[in-house]
Amino acid sequence: MNTVDLAPHRFAGLLAPAVDRVFRAGMLAGRDGGGAELSQRYGGVAATGFLVDLRTRLAAPGGTVDGPGFAAITRYHDPVTCQRTVDKQVAHGMLHRGPDGALSATERGTAFLTELYQVHAEVTEELWAGHDERVPRLVAALGRLLSYALVLADEEGNRGGSAFAAMAPPYEPDGTPSGVLLLNRLGTLRYHRADAHAAAWAAAGHTASSIAALPTGPERLAIELETDRRAAGPYAALGAEERLTMLADLAAFPG
Repeated sequence: MNTVDLAPHRFAGLLAPAVDRVFRAGMLAGRDGGGAELSQRYGGVAATGFLVDLRTRLAAPGGTVDGPGFAAITRYHDPVTCQRTVDKQVAHGMLHRGPDGALSATERGTAFLTELYQVHAEVTEELWAGHDERVPRLVAALGRLLSYALVLADEEGNRGGSAFAAMAPPYEPDGTPSGVLLLNRLGTLRYHRADAHAAAWAAAGHTASSIAALPTGPERLAIELETDRRAAGPYAALGAEERLTMLADLAAFPG
């Protein structure tokens, strides 16, 4: 295995779709395995939508997502529509919005998030049953990646106005089941690549709307390769064999 050349930028390109697949499978299982019913009890998606998206920060005591961070997280959506959605969730008593635009969970919102973590614990235990060695191995590898990504962000001065800065590190109270740790660490790592992708298309002269409309072709390929380059930094924390093991572990999961 250690003879395979898998440099960090190549690994970044291979890892992204694997992370997306496993994360989305976990979130879908959460929705179908009790998350949708839980949301309805608290007022439906109109009341809980952004709480689900921002759960790994807003579930933390005193956890907030600031205005620039929220803008980065929702960069592909109309900002006016997003603010109207926030207005509704504030009106439902689920979110609090500070004078500076920072978002935090209300007492009711925190109760919803506590129950949501429980739902995710139950569904991931079932979804990833039989992967007793892979789950903790992936949790450990992702923990190293996220920690190193935070160090790099601090060194490069990239801790402001980014989706990753807003969402990392994920909230992991004592006793958090390994399935929840895996789901939330995968989700947080996706924000790191999202920021790298945004930087790549902005450097190429695109906006969020123009990159969404860009067809497959040489220009999009060049942006994806630049995204891989910009996202590669944290993967230096893993050895070549560890990178291959991580890809193999993710490939073995349903999704």
